[in-house]
Amino acid sequence: MQSIERAFDLLELMADAGGEVALSELAETSGLPLPTIHRIMRTLVSSGYARQQPSRRYSLGPRLIRLGETASRSLGSWARPYLAELTEATGETSNMAVLDGDQVVYVAQVPSQHSMRMFTEVGRRVDAHATAVGKAVLADLAADSVAQLLERSGMRAQTERTITSVGAMQDELARIREQGYAVDDGEREVGVRCYAVALPGAPAGAAISISGPEGRMTRMSTDTLVPLMQRLAEKLAAELRTASHGA
Repeated sequence: MQSIERAFDLLELMADAGGEVALSELAETSGLPLPTIHRIMRTLVSSGYARQQPSRRYSLGPRLIRLGETASRSLGSWARPYLAELTEATGETSNMAVLDGDQVVYVAQVPSQHSMRMFTEVGRRVDAHATAVGKAVLADLAADSVAQLLERSGMRAQTERTITSVGAMQDELARIREQGYAVDDGEREVGVRCYAVALPGAPAGAAISISGPEGRMTRMSTDTLVPLMQRLAEKLAAELRTASHGA
């Protein structure tokens, strides 16, 4: 059991580092002896869960893709009833996304019935700094972890409103923690506004969101919207925690 736990810990450390590390980096961050890490990584490579690059550095392996896709489908099936309730109450498109490496990936969506509505493909990966779901998840992380992630991702400007500095993002995340929700105010796509709340205590960093054209979304009252989203996020997070503990 200890070897299994260590293997998963090393995979998590690789993901936290952006998906590629050297043995010396794993030794420094994990505190495990180099021979132990080398033995575990050799096993992960032989089974396809890790790869060794020509540079001798290790990266996450292709077999993790199938596991991730299956996990995403499972998360989507849990999330859809809650997203459906959110869309029914607001009339706008609702989503769930999870942090995967340095980006967020959308795992479920219930679309609006409006002819003009927002649509994001399930499985699409986007930069965390320019999305409400990403910022909601980042607000739950330690400041040093956020800084490292943002420095790796580069914080590319996607519109003129995109936050592109680590310091400004840290200030934004402090506001999100204080108010309990995140806003994407045309930061990823001009004319689009999105609200998101994190799933408290979920097994993986995740958030749900509601998005639509800026004109409709600005007329929406956050006094009623945010408590609804927080209630649904808490119920979904509790279900995910129960499923995780049951496994």
